[in-house]
Amino acid sequence: MPKIIYRFPDDSTRTVEAAPGTSVMEAALANGVEGIVAECGGAAMCATCHVYVGSRHLTAAPPMSEDEDVMLDMAYAPRAADSRLSCQLFMSPELDGMEVRLPERQRED
Repeated sequence: MPKIIYRFPDDSTRTVEAAPGTSVMEAALANGVEGIVAECGGAAMCATCHVYVGSRHLTAAPPMSEDEDVMLDMAYAPRAADSRLSCQLFMSPELDGMEVRLPERQRED
């Protein structure tokens, strides 16, 4: 099964296996990975699952939709060239070992 490496702001990591077709957000929630809020449940409507994708897998990831692009402009953490919504990244063999960095915060509390 493909693996996702979640890198936390303190530079620690957690590796999770995810079946193909599972989103990076769904895998985080199912495995209790802290730092993915996912207020909208994966509809690309809130940007609380914002991650930064490692360069090795950024080009292998599916193209960004217009909705995702708009939502990333509204993310609490600064947007960067490697920003993606984890609800829009679906695991596949090509993404095995993908590392995603989590921002310090997903929203203002």
